[in-house]
Amino acid sequence: MIRTGALHRWRGVVFALPGLWVLAVVVREHLSPLAAQLVPFLAATLALACAGHLTGRRGRRLADELERTKEIALTAQRALLRPLPPRLDGIALAGGHLSADEGVLVGGDLYDVQSTPHGVRIIMGDVRGHGLPALGTVAALLGSFRDAAHDEGELADVLRRLERAFHRHLRDRARAEQPAAGDALPAHRTADTEEFATVLLLEVREHGEVMALNCGHPWPHRLAGIPDGARTAALAPCEPLPPLGMFPLPADVPLLALTRLLPGDGLVLHTDGAEDARDAHGEFFPFAGALAEAARGTAPAPAAVVARVQDALLRHTGGLLSDDFALLALRNDRERVPAQRPCAPLVRSCLRP
Repeated sequence: MIRTGALHRWRGVVFALPGLWVLAVVVREHLSPLAAQLVPFLAATLALACAGHLTGRRGRRLADELERTKEIALTAQRALLRPLPPRLDGIALAGGHLSADEGVLVGGDLYDVQSTPHGVRIIMGDVRGHGLPALGTVAALLGSFRDAAHDEGELADVLRRLERAFHRHLRDRARAEQPAAGDALPAHRTADTEEFATVLLLEVREHGEVMALNCGHPWPHRLAGIPDGARTAALAPCEPLPPLGMFPLPADVPLLALTRLLPGDGLVLHTDGAEDARDAHGEFFPFAGALAEAARGTAPAPAAVVARVQDALLRHTGGLLSDDFALLALRNDRERVPAQRPCAPLVRSCLRP
């Protein structure tokens, strides 16, 4: 019979393994191929060494090692999906993520915000699947966005960089899985692929104008600041582009003028894990209603909105999630500026299907 203490130590090893694998994925995306190949081996070796100590007499030392391993795993996962600063270039921010896999902080959902010379740029995305298998794709997309958001003057060029990074990641992974295929693998996957990612890109400009590009992702909700709280409205300006990976991007990617955020107004971005979540009776989570309830009160902070929606989702599902869920809330806290003269339109209003 396994003693209770030993059982708890076994559980510690089991739940440390996802974190170790996350560490391997993060490093793999940033190291040379030769060094990257060593990371999974080292992670597996460390896990086996921990398991081997379970039968020894150094229980306390093992417990300390497991705690350090968990800390490393958490640090690696937070390096992939970094905590957002509370404020960036006059925009108040908060993000939250719930994983469907126990012991994993990061799944198939992704988000990030960057302050750039071109405005505050935001990505919200959802890689097919969840948990550990999706982490490599998440790392590839986030790494590409963090560079392209600063380097590219046009938001459409940021999206093209993401598309190239996505296909490059899939080709590299396919070559690792099928070395004999070599260069015979196609440069782009076609519509029958099982690999795709939805991506929403936003750019908040100096006076609150929000530009958008959407590849198959849910549109955000707008929070209009009013004296006694906020008024929510779902934005659905047009049909988005297909998700990345299903079809190549068109030669002309039209930029959409999504909305304008006045001081005190906000946006809430989310993944479809909220709308698809069900309770024990099969009832879908009422995301729009939960968001409206979360926005009640006087000028609710983005962090409060995120926390309230997450709590409502966990209550609805009883804590049992079938998919990852990510939520990002932002609010324009910049000073009110004088009305600007209208400029000549530089963007198209929408992509027509």
